[in-house]
Amino acid sequence: MKIGCPREIKAQEFRVGLTPNAVQELLLQNHTVFIEKNAGLGSGFTDEHYKEAGATIISSAEELFHESEMIVKVKEPQKIERKLLKKDHVLFTYLHLAPDPDQTRDLLASECTAIAYETVTDKYGGLPLLAPMSEVAGRLAPQVGAWTLQKANGGRGILLGGVPGVEPANVIIIGGGVVGANAAKVSLGMGANVTILERSINKMRELENIFQGSVQTIYSSTGNTKNLIKNADLLIGAVLVPGATAPKIVSREQLSSMREGAAIVDVAIDQGGCFETSKATTHEDPIYNVDGIMHYCVANMPGAVSRTSTIALGNTTIPFVLAIANKGWRKACDNDRHLLNGLNIHNGLLTYKAVGEALDIKVTNPDKAISIS
Repeated sequence: MKIGCPREIKAQEFRVGLTPNAVQELLLQNHTVFIEKNAGLGSGFTDEHYKEAGATIISSAEELFHESEMIVKVKEPQKIERKLLKKDHVLFTYLHLAPDPDQTRDLLASECTAIAYETVTDKYGGLPLLAPMSEVAGRLAPQVGAWTLQKANGGRGILLGGVPGVEPANVIIIGGGVVGANAAKVSLGMGANVTILERSINKMRELENIFQGSVQTIYSSTGNTKNLIKNADLLIGAVLVPGATAPKIVSREQLSSMREGAAIVDVAIDQGGCFETSKATTHEDPIYNVDGIMHYCVANMPGAVSRTSTIALGNTTIPFVLAIANKGWRKACDNDRHLLNGLNIHNGLLTYKAVGEALDIKVTNPDKAISIS
């Protein structure tokens, strides 16, 4: 199969879809790999690294899309990229369609086959291609939150870990999944007081075992959330409904009860955000103020640590890239229900239920869709 990896063009996105090691794995299976010129520079991989691995360097995205059968990316295709997609393309990347009707319409119109990293599952009920970026984003959240809390950035002027004689910051994390657990780990390491709000009793028991009582777990009821955020210095949104728009857990009215200069970090912003006042920002201009509360809502947080993120993502995507390349996407999905769960669009049909519900679009059963040429 001819596999193309374009340079990411979303603002301040430095990750790349394939590493040189991934290229070598594909070449060993007799596939052809095209890499757009300078695609890997933001992650520390030069064109020479890719050439040594056996890839062909392509000078433009237009040529790369034209030559390739499968497109492997990191972020959702931007408008100019969506115009390059054709019916016989397989697109394998993060899509996050539920809060993005324009992208969804364009991908449907292209009639390509689009498989989303974030909805591929595993036998444990997890999301294996989302997990590494959730780990990165979770560990980044306290770092960027601490930065946002600095007075020069509009924050309260609070040091997350305090110092002897001065109390540390109160960090409230909504959601105890991969993002929340990793955010708690780093927040604790920085010396903060940490509370996790979570609805699953089993998950809270798991967190209790992991943190041995050093993190407080509270049931995420509306009342508990409302009361706890009043004293939060840093509020981290770590809520996920796979493939769907994130629920709005905290209203503007509730946020206004927080102390002036408090900070929120909405890790769920890729799926629309879990705070009413959230709107996507970029690494170039990451924060804004609403009612005295500083908001950090960068939609591609892991891109800030692009080399770590690229390698971590590549470790998990390459088995699926190989399966699609070796078998063809149809047989690969037919043989692997977990990969089939990643199918969001095929031949002008939407195949992921949560996206259809969010955007009020008819959904075709993916089992039926893969039989359609």
